[in-house]
Amino acid sequence: MSEPLAGNHGRQGPTSSAGRPGVAPVVSALGRETSCDVLVVGGGINGAGIARDLAGRGLRVVMCEKDDLAQHTSSSSTKLIHGGLRYLEYYEFSLVRKALIEREVLLRSAPHIMWPLRFVMPHDRSLRPVWMIRAGLFLYDHLAKREVLPASTTVNLRHHEAGQPLKPFYTKGFVYSDGWVDDARLVVLNALDAQQRGARIYTRTRCIEARRSATGWHATLQSRDGETVTVSARAVVNAAGPWAGQFLREHAHQRDTKGLRLVKGSHIVVKKMFDHPMAYIFQNPDKRIIFAIPYEQDYTLIGTTDVEHKGAIGEARIDDSEIAYLCEQASRYFAKPVTRADVVWTYAGVRPLLDDASGDPSAVTRDYLLDLDTSEAPLLSVWGGKITTFRKLAEEAADRLCPALGHQGGAWTSGQHLPGGDLSSYIGAAQRPDTDFERFDQSLADRHPWLPPALRRRLARNYGSRVDLVLGRAQQLSDLGEEVAPHLREAELRYLCNHEWAGSADDVLWRRTKLGLHMTPEQRQAVATWFERGSAPTEPATLASMR
Repeated sequence: MSEPLAGNHGRQGPTSSAGRPGVAPVVSALGRETSCDVLVVGGGINGAGIARDLAGRGLRVVMCEKDDLAQHTSSSSTKLIHGGLRYLEYYEFSLVRKALIEREVLLRSAPHIMWPLRFVMPHDRSLRPVWMIRAGLFLYDHLAKREVLPASTTVNLRHHEAGQPLKPFYTKGFVYSDGWVDDARLVVLNALDAQQRGARIYTRTRCIEARRSATGWHATLQSRDGETVTVSARAVVNAAGPWAGQFLREHAHQRDTKGLRLVKGSHIVVKKMFDHPMAYIFQNPDKRIIFAIPYEQDYTLIGTTDVEHKGAIGEARIDDSEIAYLCEQASRYFAKPVTRADVVWTYAGVRPLLDDASGDPSAVTRDYLLDLDTSEAPLLSVWGGKITTFRKLAEEAADRLCPALGHQGGAWTSGQHLPGGDLSSYIGAAQRPDTDFERFDQSLADRHPWLPPALRRRLARNYGSRVDLVLGRAQQLSDLGEEVAPHLREAELRYLCNHEWAGSADDVLWRRTKLGLHMTPEQRQAVATWFERGSAPTEPATLASMR
């Protein structure tokens, strides 16, 4: 199956009024001028994170994204919150430490979409020696403080459940901790928090022109139906990811001072290869690694590749050689070979990595650089980065930008929940993010015993404490409206349109949820038809009206 995240994502929904979350561009006073302190260009994880941080410091923020939130790189990751064990081999100690510190900060902020995950590394005697792996794991355990995640250990795969799906050749394994994240939902939650703190979020809206002067910026934003709004901003943040250089050159009329390596990472999804809840990290003879991760209950996610991307940025697709590579490397470890016929879904994204002159794409740094130009009105460009360090990147960006704007406002995000992440109304005081979620799920079952367990669990994972906005006053399953497709009812679709900028079936099926993976083509078409027949709300409700 080809990767469904790129290309045409369905019709654009109706435009909402100023400041309201809608099913298309949230544009106020189209055709007139609006003003703000900061215009953020790019609705991936870095743009949404920066918009959230700045709005929380009291700045007036507008964020625009030419497509859907997280439509490209930020929904195409391996979906891990991790320090990057393999980066230790490239002496990226500062990056690894920064990422390790962030793991538990993020896990506590949204325990419904992020949770701890144990990784098993089978030892291949022909590759890295035992002493090297143990040394690396010792560093990994001690570079940053851990309160939630357990330390690494060694296991005998002949007797451990993780050894059962593997070839008998692998007798020793190393187990360590990192975390899992629903990457696309992480972006949406940051955008939601930014909006709740006063930011205006424009989706499916391009910044087609940005003119700079000594006193400010004048930018023209254009929605897909051709309507425009002019934004006067004191500063611009270029968080366009793989398009960052292009935005500077073609739209902001500025010199592109940094080089990006565009590296494609591709993944395959196959039917479930093992029953236990742990993931695998496999070492390959080419010195790379791949992961095999439990995915969506019934599947295993395998990735990733690192391939120089030469084509159009928004049209990344996995190619046959990448599928063959992932199948071959996974088959070196699994007793049951992974074949092309086993692949049920693929996805690929382009990582915008800082060009550090490394010959091997796998060796290119995953660290980021913030470039602040104050020669005229401030321009902050974001180069590189990884999903684990997005919050720290956003904090550092705001720390640098606020003084340039003469604004007083300190860092605030490290101890704050993302929307839906505060479960206290269900469970009382937080304890541990992993056990907190289980207590929340049980409390949700107690309050709504009519919810089928699988549906309840999915809603709990997707929305956390915001599930109340989905369920409303429902007392029975039929109160949630028509079942448009299996396990997807109108109440949830309307919530996603009203509050999370969903404007097409793809937005819902492949980013806000992963229900598309579980549906037939006919069932996915039923969701598209729901949008096409105008079932999406034409006047979205405000968050205030739903409280």
